[in-house]
Amino acid sequence: MTTVPLYEESAHRKHTPWRRIMLAVEPYIYIAPSVLLITMIMLVPLVIGLSYAFRDIQLINPFSGGFIGLEHFRTLWTDAAFWHSMKNTLVWTFASVVLQFAFGLVLALLLNNPFPGRGIVQALVFLPWAVPTFLSGLNWAWLFNPVVGPLPHWMAALGILSAPENILSDPSLAMWGPIAANVWWGIPFFAITLLAALQSIPQDIYEAASIDGAGPWRRFTDITLPFLAPTIAITVLLRTVWIANFADLIIVMTNGGPADQTQIVSSYIFTQAFRRLDFGYASAVAMVLLILLLAYSFVIILLRQAMLKR
Repeated sequence: MTTVPLYEESAHRKHTPWRRIMLAVEPYIYIAPSVLLITMIMLVPLVIGLSYAFRDIQLINPFSGGFIGLEHFRTLWTDAAFWHSMKNTLVWTFASVVLQFAFGLVLALLLNNPFPGRGIVQALVFLPWAVPTFLSGLNWAWLFNPVVGPLPHWMAALGILSAPENILSDPSLAMWGPIAANVWWGIPFFAITLLAALQSIPQDIYEAASIDGAGPWRRFTDITLPFLAPTIAITVLLRTVWIANFADLIIVMTNGGPADQTQIVSSYIFTQAFRRLDFGYASAVAMVLLILLLAYSFVIILLRQAMLKR
Protein backbone atom coordinates (compact mmCIF):
# COMPACT_ATOMS: atom_id res chain seq x y z
CA MET A 1 0.00 0.00 0.00
CA THR A 2 1.46 3.30 -1.05
CA THR A 3 1.09 6.39 1.05
CA VAL A 4 0.69 9.92 -0.26
CA PRO A 5 3.14 12.41 1.22
CA LEU A 6 1.63 15.05 3.46
CA TYR A 7 2.49 17.97 1.18
CA GLU A 8 0.95 16.19 -1.83
CA GLU A 9 -2.23 15.52 0.14
CA SER A 10 -2.48 19.21 1.12
CA ALA A 11 -1.99 20.29 -2.49
CA HIS A 12 -4.67 17.82 -3.59
CA ARG A 13 -7.14 19.26 -1.09
CA LYS A 14 -6.28 22.79 -2.13
CA HIS A 15 -7.30 22.14 -5.72
CA THR A 16 -10.56 20.27 -5.17
CA PRO A 17 -13.61 21.72 -7.01
CA TRP A 18 -15.34 22.58 -3.73
CA ARG A 19 -12.27 24.43 -2.52
CA ARG A 20 -12.07 26.42 -5.76
CA ILE A 21 -15.75 27.37 -5.45
CA MET A 22 -15.26 28.51 -1.86
CA LEU A 23 -12.23 30.61 -2.82
CA ALA A 24 -14.24 32.26 -5.59
CA VAL A 25 -17.27 32.96 -3.39
CA GLU A 26 -15.41 33.93 -0.22
CA PRO A 27 -14.83 37.65 -1.08
CA TYR A 28 -18.53 38.12 -1.87
CA ILE A 29 -19.50 36.57 1.46
CA TYR A 30 -17.36 39.14 3.25
CA ILE A 31 -18.85 42.13 1.43
CA ALA A 32 -22.44 40.83 1.48
CA PRO A 33 -23.36 42.51 4.83
CA SER A 34 -22.11 45.90 3.60
CA VAL A 35 -23.91 45.56 0.26
CA LEU A 36 -27.12 44.54 2.03
CA LEU A 37 -26.85 47.45 4.47
CA ILE A 38 -26.21 49.98 1.69
CA THR A 39 -29.10 48.56 -0.32
CA MET A 40 -31.54 48.78 2.57
CA ILE A 41 -30.45 52.23 3.78
CA MET A 42 -29.69 54.02 0.50
CA LEU A 43 -30.90 52.26 -2.64
CA VAL A 44 -34.35 51.21 -1.48
CA PRO A 45 -35.31 54.70 -0.17
CA LEU A 46 -33.84 56.23 -3.34
CA VAL A 47 -35.97 54.06 -5.61
CA ILE A 48 -39.08 54.70 -3.51
CA GLY A 49 -38.41 58.45 -3.48
CA LEU A 50 -37.89 58.56 -7.24
CA SER A 51 -41.12 56.65 -7.77
CA TYR A 52 -42.97 59.49 -6.00
CA ALA A 53 -42.05 61.75 -8.95
CA PHE A 54 -44.56 59.85 -11.07
CA ARG A 55 -47.32 59.78 -8.46
CA ASP A 56 -49.56 62.38 -6.82
CA ILE A 57 -48.35 62.22 -3.19
CA GLN A 58 -49.93 65.02 -1.13
CA LEU A 59 -50.26 64.44 2.59
CA ILE A 60 -53.10 66.95 2.93
CA ASN A 61 -55.10 65.16 0.22
CA PRO A 62 -56.38 61.76 1.40
CA PHE A 63 -57.39 60.84 -2.17
CA SER A 64 -53.89 61.32 -3.61
CA GLY A 65 -51.38 58.59 -4.35
CA GLY A 66 -52.29 57.63 -7.90
CA PHE A 67 -49.97 57.33 -10.87
CA ILE A 68 -49.87 60.55 -12.95
CA GLY A 69 -46.89 59.85 -15.23
CA LEU A 70 -44.94 62.94 -16.32
CA GLU A 71 -47.44 65.51 -15.04
CA HIS A 72 -45.07 66.81 -12.36
CA PHE A 73 -42.34 67.39 -14.95
CA ARG A 74 -44.75 69.28 -17.23
CA THR A 75 -45.63 71.52 -14.27
CA LEU A 76 -41.96 71.89 -13.45
CA TRP A 77 -41.17 73.12 -16.96
CA THR A 78 -43.48 76.11 -16.51
CA ASP A 79 -42.68 76.71 -12.82
CA ALA A 80 -41.06 80.16 -12.61
CA ALA A 81 -40.12 79.59 -8.96
CA PHE A 82 -38.16 76.47 -9.90
CA TRP A 83 -36.19 78.24 -12.65
CA HIS A 84 -35.47 81.12 -10.29
CA SER A 85 -34.16 78.67 -7.70
CA MET A 86 -32.05 77.03 -10.40
CA LYS A 87 -30.45 80.38 -11.20
CA ASN A 88 -29.81 80.99 -7.50
CA THR A 89 -28.29 77.51 -7.22
CA LEU A 90 -25.74 78.33 -9.91
CA VAL A 91 -24.74 81.57 -8.13
CA TRP A 92 -24.69 79.90 -4.72
CA THR A 93 -22.64 76.90 -5.88
CA PHE A 94 -20.18 78.75 -8.13
CA ALA A 95 -19.40 81.53 -5.63
CA SER A 96 -19.10 79.13 -2.70
CA VAL A 97 -16.82 76.64 -4.48
CA VAL A 98 -14.55 79.29 -6.02
CA LEU A 99 -14.09 81.21 -2.77
CA GLN A 100 -13.66 78.08 -0.68
CA PHE A 101 -11.05 76.74 -3.08
CA ALA A 102 -9.16 80.05 -3.35
CA PHE A 103 -8.95 80.63 0.40
CA GLY A 104 -8.30 76.94 1.07
CA LEU A 105 -5.40 76.85 -1.40
CA VAL A 106 -3.81 79.98 0.08
CA LEU A 107 -4.19 78.57 3.57
CA ALA A 108 -2.73 75.22 2.53
CA LEU A 109 0.30 76.94 0.96
CA LEU A 110 0.87 78.92 4.16
CA LEU A 111 0.53 75.87 6.40
CA ASN A 112 2.89 73.89 4.19
CA ASN A 113 5.78 76.07 5.41
CA PRO A 114 7.23 75.05 8.79
CA PHE A 115 6.80 77.55 11.62
CA PRO A 116 6.46 77.31 15.41
CA GLY A 117 3.02 76.10 16.50
CA ARG A 118 2.02 74.84 13.06
CA GLY A 119 0.26 71.80 14.55
CA ILE A 120 -1.94 73.99 16.74
CA VAL A 121 -2.78 76.28 13.82
CA GLN A 122 -3.74 73.29 11.68
CA ALA A 123 -6.09 72.09 14.43
CA LEU A 124 -7.67 75.55 14.68
CA VAL A 125 -8.10 75.72 10.89
CA PHE A 126 -10.15 72.53 11.03
CA LEU A 127 -12.41 73.96 13.76
CA PRO A 128 -15.11 75.52 11.49
CA TRP A 129 -15.62 72.14 9.80
CA ALA A 130 -16.45 70.63 13.20
CA VAL A 131 -19.17 73.19 13.97
CA PRO A 132 -22.71 71.88 13.23
CA THR A 133 -24.22 73.62 10.22
CA PHE A 134 -27.32 74.67 12.14
CA LEU A 135 -25.19 76.39 14.79
CA SER A 136 -22.98 77.94 12.12
CA GLY A 137 -25.98 79.40 10.27
CA LEU A 138 -27.46 80.71 13.50
CA ASN A 139 -24.20 82.41 14.49
CA TRP A 140 -23.81 84.05 11.09
CA ALA A 141 -27.42 85.23 11.13
CA TRP A 142 -26.67 86.96 14.45
CA LEU A 143 -23.45 88.44 13.05
CA PHE A 144 -25.41 90.04 10.19
CA ASN A 145 -28.05 91.39 12.57
CA PRO A 146 -27.23 95.09 13.25
CA VAL A 147 -28.77 94.90 16.72
CA VAL A 148 -26.51 92.17 18.11
CA GLY A 149 -23.88 91.65 15.40
CA PRO A 150 -20.84 93.74 14.41
CA LEU A 151 -20.67 92.97 10.68
CA PRO A 152 -23.22 95.58 9.46
CA HIS A 153 -21.42 98.31 11.43
CA TRP A 154 -18.02 97.24 10.08
CA MET A 155 -19.29 97.14 6.48
CA ALA A 156 -20.87 100.58 6.93
CA ALA A 157 -17.58 101.93 8.29
CA LEU A 158 -15.73 100.51 5.27
CA GLY A 159 -18.23 102.03 2.87
CA ILE A 160 -19.64 98.68 1.70
CA LEU A 161 -23.07 99.58 3.13
CA SER A 162 -24.61 103.02 3.26
CA ALA A 163 -25.97 102.27 6.74
CA PRO A 164 -25.61 99.39 9.21
CA GLU A 165 -28.49 97.23 8.02
CA ASN A 166 -29.12 93.51 7.83
CA ILE A 167 -28.12 92.33 4.36
CA LEU A 168 -30.22 89.19 4.87
CA SER A 169 -33.32 91.36 4.48
CA ASP A 170 -32.05 93.07 1.31
CA PRO A 171 -33.14 91.13 -1.81
CA SER A 172 -30.12 92.31 -3.79
CA LEU A 173 -27.57 91.29 -1.12
CA ALA A 174 -29.24 88.49 0.84
CA MET A 175 -27.55 85.65 -1.06
CA TRP A 176 -24.11 86.82 0.04
CA GLY A 177 -24.95 86.16 3.70
CA PRO A 178 -25.30 82.37 3.33
CA ILE A 179 -22.40 82.35 0.85
CA ALA A 180 -20.13 84.00 3.45
CA ALA A 181 -21.21 81.47 6.07
CA ASN A 182 -20.71 78.60 3.63
CA VAL A 183 -17.24 79.81 2.64
CA TRP A 184 -16.19 80.08 6.29
CA TRP A 185 -17.57 76.61 7.01
CA GLY A 186 -16.06 74.91 3.93
CA ILE A 187 -12.54 76.40 3.76
CA PRO A 188 -11.07 73.71 6.08
CA PHE A 189 -12.07 70.94 3.66
CA PHE A 190 -9.97 72.41 0.86
CA ALA A 191 -7.17 73.52 3.20
CA ILE A 192 -6.65 70.13 4.83
CA THR A 193 -7.05 68.15 1.59
CA LEU A 194 -4.73 70.35 -0.44
CA LEU A 195 -2.22 70.49 2.42
CA ALA A 196 -2.01 66.69 2.43
CA ALA A 197 -1.43 66.76 -1.34
CA LEU A 198 1.24 69.45 -1.00
CA GLN A 199 3.14 67.45 1.59
CA SER A 200 3.26 64.46 -0.76
CA ILE A 201 5.18 66.41 -3.43
CA PRO A 202 8.90 65.44 -3.37
CA GLN A 203 11.03 68.34 -2.22
CA ASP A 204 13.85 67.28 -4.54
CA ILE A 205 11.84 68.58 -7.49
CA TYR A 206 11.63 72.06 -5.94
CA GLU A 207 15.35 72.02 -5.17
CA ALA A 208 16.21 71.02 -8.73
CA ALA A 209 13.93 73.75 -10.11
CA SER A 210 15.55 76.35 -7.84
CA ILE A 211 18.99 75.31 -9.05
CA ASP A 212 17.80 75.73 -12.64
CA GLY A 213 16.72 79.29 -11.82
CA ALA A 214 12.95 78.82 -11.51
CA GLY A 215 11.34 81.46 -9.31
CA PRO A 216 8.47 80.95 -6.83
CA TRP A 217 5.74 81.61 -9.41
CA ARG A 218 7.35 79.27 -11.97
CA ARG A 219 7.69 76.53 -9.36
CA PHE A 220 4.05 77.00 -8.40
CA THR A 221 2.71 76.82 -11.95
CA ASP A 222 5.06 74.11 -13.28
CA ILE A 223 5.33 71.86 -10.21
CA THR A 224 2.70 72.56 -7.56
CA LEU A 225 -0.38 72.92 -9.75
CA PRO A 226 0.30 69.83 -11.93
CA PHE A 227 0.80 67.71 -8.82
CA LEU A 228 -2.35 69.16 -7.23
CA ALA A 229 -4.49 68.81 -10.35
CA PRO A 230 -5.94 65.33 -9.54
CA THR A 231 -6.72 66.38 -5.96
CA ILE A 232 -8.24 69.67 -7.12
CA ALA A 233 -10.49 67.84 -9.60
CA ILE A 234 -11.83 65.44 -6.96
CA THR A 235 -12.28 68.07 -4.23
CA VAL A 236 -14.02 70.53 -6.56
CA LEU A 237 -16.30 67.73 -7.80
CA LEU A 238 -17.23 66.66 -4.27
CA ARG A 239 -17.77 70.18 -2.96
CA THR A 240 -19.86 71.18 -5.97
CA VAL A 241 -22.19 68.23 -5.46
CA TRP A 242 -22.35 68.80 -1.69
CA ILE A 243 -22.99 72.54 -1.95
CA ALA A 244 -25.67 72.15 -4.62
CA ASN A 245 -27.46 69.77 -2.21
CA PHE A 246 -26.67 71.86 0.86
CA ALA A 247 -29.67 73.87 2.04
CA ASP A 248 -29.06 73.93 5.82
CA LEU A 249 -27.46 77.37 6.00
CA ILE A 250 -30.05 78.96 3.73
CA ILE A 251 -32.98 77.49 5.63
CA VAL A 252 -31.55 78.62 8.97
CA MET A 253 -30.38 82.09 7.88
CA THR A 254 -32.97 83.28 5.36
CA ASN A 255 -35.56 80.54 4.95
CA GLY A 256 -35.32 81.16 1.19
CA GLY A 257 -36.26 84.80 1.47
CA PRO A 258 -36.61 87.65 1.09
CA ALA A 259 -39.00 87.15 -1.84
CA ASP A 260 -37.30 83.83 -2.74
CA GLN A 261 -34.04 85.63 -3.54
CA THR A 262 -32.03 82.99 -1.65
CA GLN A 263 -34.15 80.01 -2.63
CA ILE A 264 -32.03 77.28 -4.23
CA VAL A 265 -33.21 73.98 -5.67
CA SER A 266 -32.46 71.94 -2.54
CA SER A 267 -34.29 74.40 -0.29
CA TYR A 268 -37.13 74.50 -2.84
CA ILE A 269 -37.40 70.72 -2.48
CA PHE A 270 -37.58 71.16 1.29
CA THR A 271 -40.31 73.79 0.90
CA GLN A 272 -42.40 71.62 -1.40
CA ALA A 273 -42.03 68.49 0.71
CA PHE A 274 -42.23 69.68 4.30
CA ARG A 275 -44.24 72.90 4.06
CA ARG A 276 -46.62 72.29 1.19
CA LEU A 277 -46.53 68.54 1.91
CA ASP A 278 -46.38 67.75 -1.81
CA PHE A 279 -43.91 64.88 -1.84
CA GLY A 280 -44.66 63.96 -5.44
CA TYR A 281 -43.67 67.36 -6.86
CA ALA A 282 -40.68 67.57 -4.48
CA SER A 283 -39.48 64.18 -5.75
CA ALA A 284 -39.75 65.40 -9.35
CA VAL A 285 -37.59 68.43 -8.53
CA ALA A 286 -35.13 66.19 -6.71
CA MET A 287 -34.90 63.87 -9.72
CA VAL A 288 -34.03 66.79 -11.99
CA LEU A 289 -31.33 67.92 -9.57
CA LEU A 290 -29.98 64.37 -9.36
CA ILE A 291 -29.73 64.07 -13.15
CA LEU A 292 -27.96 67.43 -13.45
CA LEU A 293 -25.43 66.56 -10.75
CA LEU A 294 -24.77 63.14 -12.27
CA ALA A 295 -24.15 64.76 -15.66
CA TYR A 296 -21.80 67.30 -14.06
CA SER A 297 -19.90 64.54 -12.22
CA PHE A 298 -19.60 62.52 -15.42
CA VAL A 299 -18.12 65.49 -17.30
CA ILE A 300 -15.61 66.25 -14.52
CA ILE A 301 -14.48 62.61 -14.39
CA LEU A 302 -13.99 62.55 -18.17
CA LEU A 303 -11.94 65.77 -17.99
CA ARG A 304 -9.83 64.33 -15.17
CA GLN A 305 -9.14 61.16 -17.15
CA ALA A 306 -8.18 63.24 -20.17
CA MET A 307 -5.75 65.23 -18.02
CA LEU A 308 -4.18 62.05 -16.64
CA LYS A 309 -3.57 60.69 -20.14
CA ARG A 310 -1.54 63.71 -21.16
